Amino acid sequence: METEKLYYADSFCRSFTATVLNCREGEGGFLVTLDRTAFYPEGGGQPADQGVLGDVKVLDVHEKEGAILHTCDGPLPVGETVTGELDWARRFDHMQAHSGEHIVSGLIHSLYGYNNVGFHMGAQYVTIDFDGPLSQEDMERVEALANQRIWEDRGVEVLWPDAQGLATLDYRSKKALEGAVRIVRFPEADTCACCGTHVLRAGQVGLVKLLTVQPFREGVRIEMLAGRKALAYLTMNREQNREVAQLLSVKPEGTLAAVTRLKEELAEVRRQLVEREEVLFAREAEAYAGVGDVLLFRQGLSPDGVRRMAIALAARCGGRGAVFSGAEGTFQYAMGQPGGDLRAFTKEMNTALHGRGGGKPDFVQGGVNASQEEIEAFFQR
Repeated sequence: METEKLYYADSFCRSFTATVLNCREGEGGFLVTLDRTAFYPEGGGQPADQGVLGDVKVLDVHEKEGAILHTCDGPLPVGETVTGELDWARRFDHMQAHSGEHIVSGLIHSLYGYNNVGFHMGAQYVTIDFDGPLSQEDMERVEALANQRIWEDRGVEVLWPDAQGLATLDYRSKKALEGAVRIVRFPEADTCACCGTHVLRAGQVGLVKLLTVQPFREGVRIEMLAGRKALAYLTMNREQNREVAQLLSVKPEGTLAAVTRLKEELAEVRRQLVEREEVLFAREAEAYAGVGDVLLFRQGLSPDGVRRMAIALAARCGGRGAVFSGAEGTFQYAMGQPGGDLRAFTKEMNTALHGRGGGKPDFVQGGVNASQEEIEAFFQR
C-alpha cells in the first residue's frame, strides 16, 4: 500500500494523524510505515523532514517503492493511530531554500541558457552547479532580479499535466521523465519538474542572497542562502561590521576605508622591518665569513625571515649555511650553498628528521618535526 503524501496536498501541513501500517527494526532505528504522512522523504536535493510520531522522534525519512519509511528512535505498535508533528522551522527553511533555488536557477536558464546540473541543500548553505561561466556581475544581476520576483509575491503553481500537456510544456528537468510528472511553476521566473516541497507564494521565500560563485568542473558552483538563513547571515555580518567599526573608532560605513588604511600602514611597517632585518642578518653573517658549514638556530623568525637569513649566511660562510627557527619539536628551515648541490643532503635530512621541503640545487627550505638536539646531531654526522 502506498503512503498518502500529505506534503503534496498541503506543503504547510505540520501536524496530522495516521495509522501505523508496519514497524520493524532497521539500520539507524525503527522503520515505521504510515497510511499517510506529512514528513517529506529525502530526495531531489532536499533533506528529509524531522519531528515526532507519538512519543518517538523521527530521525530520517526515505521513500522506497512508494512507501515512506520513517526512521524513528523507538517502535510504534502496528494499527495504532499516532499524531505526527513536523520540526516546522527545519521544514520551512527547506521550502524557502528550495523555492529560492528554483527562482535563481530559472532566471539563470532564461538569461544565459545554462542548466542546473547539481543542487545540494546543506546545513549552512545551498549550492547550485551550472554548466556555464558566470561572473560576479552576472550574480548581482540575477540576485536583484530574483528578489524582485520574490517581492512581486505571485502564487506558486503546482501542475500534474498528462502526457500530451507535458509534451507541449516548456520546463526544466535534469533527466528524461516518464509517468506522472509534477511541475512547479514560479510565474516570470521558472517552470521545472520537481518532487520537493515549496512555499505557496513567492513572497514567502523572503529574500535570496548569492554569496559566492566559483569555477566548478565545466561551469560554476554558486553558494546561496534564502529566507530566515539569509536574514541571519546578513544580521551576523552587520553585527560583525559594527564590532569592527568600534575597534577602529569609525562609523560602520567607514570600515572599508579604515581597514585599507591599516593595511597600507602595516605594509609600510613590514617593509621597514625587512630593511632592518636585512642589516642585522648581514652583520651576523659577517661573523661567519669563510668558516665553512654553519648551523644556526634563531627564535621568532618568519619563514621569509628564515629564508633571507640563510641567503645572507650562505653568501658569506663559504660552505653550507643552514638556519632553523621555531618551537621545540617543530622548526622551519632554509639552507643554501652557492655552487653546491643540497638535494641529496636535504632528502636524507627530511627522512631522518620527519621533514618536508626542497627547492633548487643550491638553496632549499621546508620544515622538520624534531628537537634542536636531534637537528644538531644530524648535522654533526
